[in-house]
Amino acid sequence: MVSTPQQPILLVEDSPEDYEITVRSLLAAGLSNPIKQCTNGDEALEYLHQRRKNANDSISPLPGMIFLDLNLPGTDGREVLAEIKQDVYLKVIPVIILTTSTDDRDIQACYALGANSYIPKPLDFEGFMKAMSRLKDYWFEVVVMPNVGAPI
Repeated sequence: MVSTPQQPILLVEDSPEDYEITVRSLLAAGLSNPIKQCTNGDEALEYLHQRRKNANDSISPLPGMIFLDLNLPGTDGREVLAEIKQDVYLKVIPVIILTTSTDDRDIQACYALGANSYIPKPLDFEGFMKAMSRLKDYWFEVVVMPNVGAPI
């Protein structure tokens, strides 16, 4: 489970439809953590760096997990992932790539940059619901999560 019940999840997604289906799927799977949306890479990095500056502020904690789309306006998901994984405070946050790309070059590049999982978005609603349920079971019930916000 995410380290505290109130620790948010950051969903970096520019498509309103994909954002809505992701949130609905996670809620249907029983996830109760708050979800914060950023619609582009620049907004996501600004949010993460601001949270990092306020790491001791219980009102605005760092996210316990990041769902990251690759094809974003401005700074794309690959660049966001690279910056997160180079930051001593942010790199412990699990980053799940959630994208339409099934290109092997994207998959290889994301894992090389430090992605924790790479999930192609299923094209149908039922497939998406099933994928999010499995993701929730694994990441929030099986995995022991890091203490986010503490430098390594």
